[in-house]
Amino acid sequence: MSNTLTVTEAARNFSDVISRTFYRHETTVLLKGGKPVARIVPAASASVTGRELAAGWADLPHLDVGDAESLGRDIDAASKSLSVLRDPWA
Repeated sequence: MSNTLTVTEAARNFSDVISRTFYRHETTVLLKGGKPVARIVPAASASVTGRELAAGWADLPHLDVGDAESLGRDIDAASKSLSVLRDPWA
């Protein structure tokens, strides 16, 4: 969800804007002179580090060998069935 506030309204209600951003995952667009000048967005959506992703890797489901081979065959068959795009400029 996205809200729109003037810079003055946002300053007067800053704590509420931050609470809505954090708890409701809302985005707020700030206007000055009727024009958008800034956006307040939740930070959590982009705050996962590579180390955190690697730590969680073992907990994810993994294909067994037979399923992996079957998936490989399916991908090969699908790619062969696609028409090859040729570069008209080459």
